[in-house]
Amino acid sequence: MTTQVLQFVELSDQDRKAAKTFDKLGKGDQVEVRVRRKSGEDQVIRLPPKAAALLETALGHLLQGERVAVLAENQELSPNDAADILGVSRPLVVHRMDVGDLPFRYVGKHRRTTLKDVLALKSRIDAQQAAMEALAEDAEDLKRYGV
Repeated sequence: MTTQVLQFVELSDQDRKAAKTFDKLGKGDQVEVRVRRKSGEDQVIRLPPKAAALLETALGHLLQGERVAVLAENQELSPNDAADILGVSRPLVVHRMDVGDLPFRYVGKHRRTTLKDVLALKSRIDAQQAAMEALAEDAEDLKRYGV
């Protein structure tokens, strides 16, 4: 039995239309969340500014029709979850683990890596991709203009 670490949330079109947007939070704004229990009791929770900013960002993405997942930096991921984040195949993630590009540990006989390490690898891959594209542009310029 596998458990999904990446649990995305999305709003239906109906929920998106019914949701009320609010203006961007300003410095010094207070955000409180009211929870109405089944018992009818209300609970009000005051959010710290950074938590409010996170909710504001997540809600903004949800209202635009995007899917959102919240993960902790040290969250352990399976190779499948890492592959989803990196946009590559699971076998390529396992290869990256085997050659030392992506740190991991075994939990029983299953590999696990952290979100922090996956994002660091993604950053390196993106930088390499940008460098390759710049080289390709330079090669095209040389071919076109004979510079």
